[in-house]
Amino acid sequence: MNDKYLTVTAITRYLKHKFEIDDNLKTVYLKGEISNFKAHTTGHLYFSLKDETSKINAIMFRNNAQNLTFEPKEGMKVTVTGSIRIYEASGGYQIYVTKMEEDGLGNLYLEFLKRKEQLEKEGLFDPKYKKPIPKYPKKIGIVTAKTGAAIRDILSTIERRYPLCETYLFPALVQGENAAIDIKNKIEQASTYDFDLLIVGRGGGSFEDLNAFNDEGVARAIFASEIPIISAVGHEIDFTIADFVADLRAPTPTGAAEMAVPNLLDIKGNLAQYTIRSKEAIQKKLKILKLKLEKCKDSFLVKNPELLFQNQRQTLDLNQEKCFRLIQDKLQNMRNILARYQMNYIINNPQVLYEKQRKQWLTLTEKLELVNPLSILKKGYSLTYKEDTILKSIKNVKKDDLITIKLTDGSIKCTVKEKLKKERN
Repeated sequence: MNDKYLTVTAITRYLKHKFEIDDNLKTVYLKGEISNFKAHTTGHLYFSLKDETSKINAIMFRNNAQNLTFEPKEGMKVTVTGSIRIYEASGGYQIYVTKMEEDGLGNLYLEFLKRKEQLEKEGLFDPKYKKPIPKYPKKIGIVTAKTGAAIRDILSTIERRYPLCETYLFPALVQGENAAIDIKNKIEQASTYDFDLLIVGRGGGSFEDLNAFNDEGVARAIFASEIPIISAVGHEIDFTIADFVADLRAPTPTGAAEMAVPNLLDIKGNLAQYTIRSKEAIQKKLKILKLKLEKCKDSFLVKNPELLFQNQRQTLDLNQEKCFRLIQDKLQNMRNILARYQMNYIINNPQVLYEKQRKQWLTLTEKLELVNPLSILKKGYSLTYKEDTILKSIKNVKKDDLITIKLTDGSIKCTVKEKLKKERN
């Protein structure tokens, strides 16, 4: 009864044989968009060909790959020639490519390049906007899927390297139709917390799988964040727009965790080295100071301190003598000046000076009296005014004008009755 059941290997080999004898599958011409591209160290190329609805795995061995005239890239449209066979180990069918030619870039990749160029022109990639990553973060926010290798690798790496750091997960969709808006919202939400650092990313995948991190909204949310951000999208060969905008790009989620926190073992090792160096520096300093102390102890002045005081005492005596001489010289000068004043004739005869000054005063008084216009009034003359102006001619008054006549002992107010002209001789 068991003879009718086949092994997996048997059915796989049967199908493999069917594929190999089918003439329609021996030489196949396909066109499609490269996805999941990987150049192996052996020289073999592993990738997928896809169109709008389907995908097929492909491999191009080194002997054929070395004949290529271009460098295959993710998202590139190509035409290939090869045969369809079943890979027995996985039971999956794939195309073994013998020839490949470039057929242009896929629409998704063209959109990526266009958006990248636009954001770069706006300055979102400019290094001057990159914020420094803190050396010893206390709190780290993580925006990624809540399950999968990415979050496990990040958390385990931080726990192993720097368990002092607290981590907070903001679970987000990382692929699919709503992934971009969800990632954007979680970045904006995380940016409102007092984190020292954010890690944004996901594990590896195809170009389409990573495309949410090429979204313009995600890029602008990363750029607007005041908290430094490390991007950790895919593998080392994968680049997204999020990588260019972020303050630091990590090749993998594990790499992001390693860049985010220091290694506690390294810190302990550094502290041990600093301790050793500090002790050596202190010992060296103490040794130098000890040598200086010994040198001071052997100093002649230290052994004979009285000599130092003797020198100072002698200097003090010299300064005292100098001050005494200066004071004596000053007193003698003052005595000489006083003696000259005492010998002065005028000081000894003050009445002579008084009489001289009195004569000078009387002489000046007489001279002033002679030129005083009021002195003439004592002889019977008078001065006539009209409104504070001295009258010099009858032409300056008219009948009924009020005038003032100034005499030696007072003034007279008068009214003009008549003007009489001077009679000629």
